[in-house]
Amino acid sequence: MTSQRLSPSRTRGRHNARKWVIGTIAIVVSFVVFLVPFVFVLLQAAKSPAEANQLGFTLPTQWQLWQNLVAVMQTGDGGILRAFLNSAVLTVGSVVIMVVFAAMVGYVLQRRPSRWNGVINFFVLAGLIVPPAIVPTIWVLQGLNLFKTMGGMILVEATFGLSFCILLFRAFVATIPKELDEAAVLDGAGPIRLFFGVVLPLLKPVIITVVLVQSVTVFNDFTNPLYFLPGSENATVQQTLYTFQSQSVSQLNLLFTDVLLITIPPLILYIFFNRQIVAGMTSGAVKG
Repeated sequence: MTSQRLSPSRTRGRHNARKWVIGTIAIVVSFVVFLVPFVFVLLQAAKSPAEANQLGFTLPTQWQLWQNLVAVMQTGDGGILRAFLNSAVLTVGSVVIMVVFAAMVGYVLQRRPSRWNGVINFFVLAGLIVPPAIVPTIWVLQGLNLFKTMGGMILVEATFGLSFCILLFRAFVATIPKELDEAAVLDGAGPIRLFFGVVLPLLKPVIITVVLVQSVTVFNDFTNPLYFLPGSENATVQQTLYTFQSQSVSQLNLLFTDVLLITIPPLILYIFFNRQIVAGMTSGAVKG
């Protein structure tokens, strides 16, 4: 028997058919995993208390989404609005620290190799692997008078996300030609001007990625504010969800409305900036 080779057109046809099948499966899986739960939450948030308690995947007989939104916003004398403000301050403060410090450390590790690089890399990787210690961290915060303060919580969030950001910045700095640094030094630029005036603007893709990824991470964090920022006046949006659930067990419509409000900001970031996230995560590998 003689084997016949497939023609190039038939090979391309099979390849395109395989890509179409894989793409269709990916779309279906994404729809089931992400869109179906969001639709379920939206339906429950638009129902009356009696209908929401049944947890049925059905349309409400009478849409009460606006009434539920008003009720949630008025719960606890505007506690939801205060929680959104706390989460916004926490997110912005910690992300700014992560971007500035991670960019500087990533640049130094890549451009200024020394005998300490191995030790620094060990601690950077340890920050990704070793779980955070709750009690020692509280002890340190108490010693610095930062426990139960927004400043202490910002430092905790920034510290926990710093290792991941350093790795991203270091990989991206490797793609920037060293000739730019040398030219800036010849023009009389000092270390501060070199970094902030020449290098940092070139890090825009990875800065966007770090800002978006870490903003969603910090905004959705529940455990760290629970341990390090207790108190109703310091509640973040995720803690209001916990409190709302414990206070309104029989009013699942309001609970799901609160979930819907918390989901909207990260969802908007993902919808409008998902391409920037992927580009920033892969730009270092593609250029390298």
